[in-house]
Amino acid sequence: MKKSRSQVDRLPHRTALAVFLCIIALLPLVLPTKYYLSILILAGINALLALGLNLVMGYTGQVSLGHAGFYGLGAYASGVLTTKYGFNPWVAMIAAVFICAVISGLIGAAALRLQGYYLSMATLGFGIILYILFVELAWLTGGPSGLVGIPEFRIGSLRIASDLPYYYLVWTVVGAMLLFAFHLVDSRVGRSLRAIQGDETAAALVGVNTWATKVMIFMIGACMASLAGSLYAHYVTVLSPDSFGFTLSIEIVVMVIVGGSGSVWGGLLGAILLTMLPEYLRVMKDYDVLIYGAIVILVVMFLPRGIGGGIEHRLRQRMLAKQTG
Repeated sequence: MKKSRSQVDRLPHRTALAVFLCIIALLPLVLPTKYYLSILILAGINALLALGLNLVMGYTGQVSLGHAGFYGLGAYASGVLTTKYGFNPWVAMIAAVFICAVISGLIGAAALRLQGYYLSMATLGFGIILYILFVELAWLTGGPSGLVGIPEFRIGSLRIASDLPYYYLVWTVVGAMLLFAFHLVDSRVGRSLRAIQGDETAAALVGVNTWATKVMIFMIGACMASLAGSLYAHYVTVLSPDSFGFTLSIEIVVMVIVGGSGSVWGGLLGAILLTMLPEYLRVMKDYDVLIYGAIVILVVMFLPRGIGGGIEHRLRQRMLAKQTG
């Protein structure tokens, strides 16, 4: 009995995810120094950002330039609730996700009625407004001087303060969000998303509530950014508005494009590659930016589906060929 295409698509993802998580679990055992562990923690946080934006860009075709704003909102919400109001960090992280869900729902309900460049400009404006608030509300956020004294996560009396336990915490969250994303894109909602990306008008004609679906995905992407922000805040324990500016939004977009827009694995690979690549290019000194830019340009030119998207497309073609053969 032949399997359906959706069943064929899910099988390699489940296997690949299990293998990937095993590699992540064992990786600290072979790292030469603890410095690389901190880089991998930041790569995991960036992976959450890219994963959330990829759902918006890759599966609905909407370009958001304000993703760093939700990242900062999650970080500051978690940081302020713990430092100013004495919240438990775990509770603060959940509250930050709820805050981002509400605000992103309100923003998305208005902005996602727009198309193309208008949507990009609307989300860009939102990100800039949040950045200004982070700077100007000094009594709450610390302003340019930064928000300090953010506590670490705890499990009972155990503080998750060193890099190794934090590494496992971050990548556990990434693994859970990857599993959620795979289930989402393989579900009926995922088919609706692909229909919207292909032709929004045609999707609406066959009964897809395109506006509600886009708002829902926008909220999910914002909530993932909020999780990333909370993890970042309780890792570095000091927040500065400069960490959540427009440049970061562009970097996240580049991660999605290089990794593969429309591929769950693509956002992950793009985040890992573009987080670790600058560290290896430091030896090039003044030429590191040029080499970084050249690598990004070459990937975009010769791998239009991105790295992860290209690999995933090839594997899917082979499996379908075996199935039909």
